[in-house]
Amino acid sequence: MVRSISHASRHSGGARSPAQDGAAAAAQSAQERERSTAGAGQQPGGLARRRKRARDAAAAPQPGLPQAPSADGRLVVVSNRMVDPSKAAAGGVAVALADTMHGNEGLWMGWSGEIGGRPGTPKIRTQPFGKSTLVGMDLSRAQFNHYYSGFYNSVLWPVMQNSAQWADLKPSHYGVYRQVNRIFASQLAPLLRDDDVLWIHDCHLIPLAEELRKLGCRQRIGFFNHSPFPAPDVFKAIPQHGELMQSLFSYDLVGMQIPRDVDHLREYVRAEHAQEAEDGKTLQAYGRRIQLEHFPIGIDFQNLMELKPNADSDWILDKVRAEKDQGRMLMVGVERLDYAKGIPDRLSALGDLLERRADLRGKVTFVQIGAPSRQNVQAYADLARNTRKLVDAINQRYGTESWQPILYIDQSVQRNALPDIYRMSRVGVVTSVADGMNLVSKEYVATQDAKDPGVLVLSEGAGAAYQLKDAIQVPPSNLQAITRAYEQALSMGPEERRERHARLLDNVRTEDLTRWRSNYLSALRSVPTAAPGDGSSVSGRDAKRGRSSA
Repeated sequence: MVRSISHASRHSGGARSPAQDGAAAAAQSAQERERSTAGAGQQPGGLARRRKRARDAAAAPQPGLPQAPSADGRLVVVSNRMVDPSKAAAGGVAVALADTMHGNEGLWMGWSGEIGGRPGTPKIRTQPFGKSTLVGMDLSRAQFNHYYSGFYNSVLWPVMQNSAQWADLKPSHYGVYRQVNRIFASQLAPLLRDDDVLWIHDCHLIPLAEELRKLGCRQRIGFFNHSPFPAPDVFKAIPQHGELMQSLFSYDLVGMQIPRDVDHLREYVRAEHAQEAEDGKTLQAYGRRIQLEHFPIGIDFQNLMELKPNADSDWILDKVRAEKDQGRMLMVGVERLDYAKGIPDRLSALGDLLERRADLRGKVTFVQIGAPSRQNVQAYADLARNTRKLVDAINQRYGTESWQPILYIDQSVQRNALPDIYRMSRVGVVTSVADGMNLVSKEYVATQDAKDPGVLVLSEGAGAAYQLKDAIQVPPSNLQAITRAYEQALSMGPEERRERHARLLDNVRTEDLTRWRSNYLSALRSVPTAAPGDGSSVSGRDAKRGRSSA
């Protein structure tokens, strides 16, 4: 049974716990002592000492304030979207986190998926989830438009995906993005225990740890960036890049997908002339030291293997199987329609292949599943329209009455249908411009018949290319290279296909979702945390330096 409760904010940042009130009172008391002594005609040297004592008093542990966290506390997860217990998990991160949270005491907080209400009085929906509790917060229409559709979808997403040309840099987006993170923090802080360990997910919530620290939270807090992290010059396309980077330094552990992302973040810090620690896994700037590592995410291998199609999947499986039964070699691409996925590139390359290789006409069908997404964002609406035009143009130019080169499915497909579609396909195609990982590539490998496997064509822009070395790798958006890769994949003999697949499968089975989850949480629970007053907080001088780069 879902319960709805409403918290009225006592101030602009939301409700405060007694511990947070104690911290604020201590700081205020220290400031008042400083002012009173400064007005008594004291000498500058004595005033400096008293100011230092005042700062130390404000930073010192206060009665009731969270102290250094235990490594054995509850796991508290915060992500923009949570699992919905009333629906079957769609796979991916939801499955991994759901498994952990269902069987262990903890909290999982995020957007409830509901839109409505007033910004200052968010409705909070709680429900049990095994041994844990789900805490969902509604967003107002304005918050959804600016925090989610605006700053995340229209600024962070394109920039992180190395597609800054699609970014919509309206100043109002960022203000509401920060506001929503403050509200998340104000609702979460009173629910926390001293020894909780917090795991924050993805770019929607970059400022969350900073807002929690302002409220006095000293628990271990980790962040995992599911998107790629771009080169410094690309990241700086965001006007507030300096503030976002400073916010990342409020975490204890920052996790990226692959070493390339770690390197890009380090390069940004160096470029901004901030201090860098010598240890390969630590980074120091803005008055804080963080742990920075890569944790490649994998698939839930066993869950994928257990998927069986139901009647709702018959329509798509019948279409694909009809092409296969005609003796045609199938190529497949599966993703939501997004400019970061490089779908027009892969379809254009197919057109080039059919132009040069007339002998392949009628023998190859490309199955492209591209469900439209984010259609309220103009760039995505344009992409959907232009992709349909491209599909129609290729089919009209090369198709016949009995064969169309592209079977285009521009609607959602049940996840349980995908293993069969992957297995029927001789070539799996991933041509991402940029991708944090891209789990479709791993799902394709996992579901192949080991005796007669298909071939994976994989963009170097996808994080998976770091691990899946035996795929045919291509530079992103390089049509000639993609076309050559298609030819190589379609003509590859069975022995080479089996050898490549065996090595790919070994990685996919070993570096799975469970290992990713275990490695990250082990690192988070063991990372050294800064004691109060030891430089873990941002000094005024460093804070100004961080903001100046924005």
